[in-house]
Amino acid sequence: MQTEKLIAINEFCTSHNIDVSFISSLQHTGLIKITTIEESVFISLSQLQHLEKFIRLYYDLDINIEGIESIAHLLQRVNSMQEEIIALKNRLRLYEITE
Repeated sequence: MQTEKLIAINEFCTSHNIDVSFISSLQHTGLIKITTIEESVFISLSQLQHLEKFIRLYYDLDINIEGIESIAHLLQRVNSMQEEIIALKNRLRLYEITE
């Protein structure tokens, strides 16, 4: 079984100059998942891209947590619709080839 690489939240927050409570707020809304090991809090490397996006929205664009939650939901819907469009185009090409 492959173990996932983890980043300590305290070190991440210190290096990015952000408040730990911001990450806790993201975790409470379900936008990110944190892992607790022996009273230390970590985030997986796979969620780092999402976390950095949320940091930019919150600190650079001054969007609150509820706004970030809405944006994340809409981006997820757009991505799923794009995947559906690609699948439909592929199916359409299959029918065009057989005609």
